[in-house]
Amino acid sequence: MAKKGAWTDASAGGEGAAAGPFAKLQALRGALPASAASEATGASPASGASGASGASVAPTKKGPARAVVRLERKGRGGKDATIVAGLGLPAAELEAWLKALKGQLGCGGGIEGDELVLQGDLRKRVGPLLEARGVRKVILGG
Repeated sequence: MAKKGAWTDASAGGEGAAAGPFAKLQALRGALPASAASEATGASPASGASGASGASVAPTKKGPARAVVRLERKGRGGKDATIVAGLGLPAAELEAWLKALKGQLGCGGGIEGDELVLQGDLRKRVGPLLEARGVRKVILGG
């Protein structure tokens, strides 16, 4: 006997996917506009209607031209801090970049002026992450 409120497996009962929990959603898929329907199925909208042979590539957002990454201990109680300078981003974007880097690196940090300060010696790990965010040249300092 099934528990009250428990999900039942439609494929185990032999009924097929028509009795499954997503059957109603599958029926509503036909009501979507053509561009949304092609995105839902994974097809690119440029491949069908425009007649172009290649798929359209979304323009990538360019990041800062360069970033200087250096290690600093002075004035920090002997603790290492990785400084990312020279990004030239507005304060709101600096906060977004800091939050993303802290999450990816698993460290703490903050903003001092127009520089990102990350706790610990992360010079080797932060370079590839900055390049992935669109920085064209990462300069590693001492």
